[in-house]
Amino acid sequence: MINVFIDEPRVPLIFAPTPLHPAENLSKELGIDLWFKRDDLTGPGAFGGNKMRKLEFLMGEAKAKNLDYVFTYGASQSNHAMQTAAACARSGLKCVLYLVALVPPDTKALRGNMLLDTLFGAEIHVVNLEPGETEDDGFEKCYVLAAEHIKKLEAEGHGCLNVPVGGASMAGSLGFASGYLELRDQLLLLERPPFDYIYHSTGSAGTMAGLLAGRAMAGGSEAIRSVCASEKGGEYEPKVVKMANEVLVHLCQEARVQEKDFTVWREYVGPGYEIPYPESTAALKLVARREGITLDPVYSAKAFAGLLDHVKTGKIKAGEKVLFWCTGGAASLFAEPEIVGDFAD
Repeated sequence: MINVFIDEPRVPLIFAPTPLHPAENLSKELGIDLWFKRDDLTGPGAFGGNKMRKLEFLMGEAKAKNLDYVFTYGASQSNHAMQTAAACARSGLKCVLYLVALVPPDTKALRGNMLLDTLFGAEIHVVNLEPGETEDDGFEKCYVLAAEHIKKLEAEGHGCLNVPVGGASMAGSLGFASGYLELRDQLLLLERPPFDYIYHSTGSAGTMAGLLAGRAMAGGSEAIRSVCASEKGGEYEPKVVKMANEVLVHLCQEARVQEKDFTVWREYVGPGYEIPYPESTAALKLVARREGITLDPVYSAKAFAGLLDHVKTGKIKAGEKVLFWCTGGAASLFAEPEIVGDFAD
């Protein structure tokens, strides 16, 4: 075993290790050796996902500091927000969500993740966009409102943990450093060599930073290919490097991550965040109809569309070993129609 114990405050939330299994039908069809890492099955409920790895450490931080509230942010159908609500319920903490209505929800007939947010007992604040306002404008409004809310609670004697969008922080990325080491343990038990590539969807960068830190710790050789679910500027790669190295420094590791150690693929976003397009919908349908696995339309379907295009264009060669890290988010399949897309043949 190479998996080291990361001695940090942690609340056990996930069913680990999550399954690692071959996608036999797709492997034959695509001519590659394709496996799935099923982080859609992290638990603790039916709708798990990759954020639960981060939330083990974030909930651990809140408990260690004797806090009683956890604040976080996302779009109205945010997987991270829903998983935070579930993690808080499990951990005995109060969850407050500030959500940007990129696609305005019907508050009288809640769908998908917003329905689950309510079920898990989260306090929900939906922030609407005015004409001409962008997604970034919406989040800035959320941050201002949440800061006022936190100040009021702290004045009343409460303690609040303020979690960034997607759990993208050093503490959150510890979860995916641990996740990478978990994967290496599984490969050792199966007596399999490392994969040539790891594909995953990236949004707020915490998952990628953790994977890179874990690979650096273990001396891994896989090429990590991160497929964007939303538009990213030139500051994105430096942000990833900074976060990954914060993890390594915190864990007293000598290894460091550089920009040359990973690739970010921006060309599979489509029209924008939470907006499906024909290739991403086709990827979602293909995985469902060949393997019985449900991707989500916002994140993993776009990442798999990138993987399929890389097979088609020779960026993945015949016979190469590819891991698709399935990050979850299936509740988005039951969101507003604009988010889900059209599955009709």
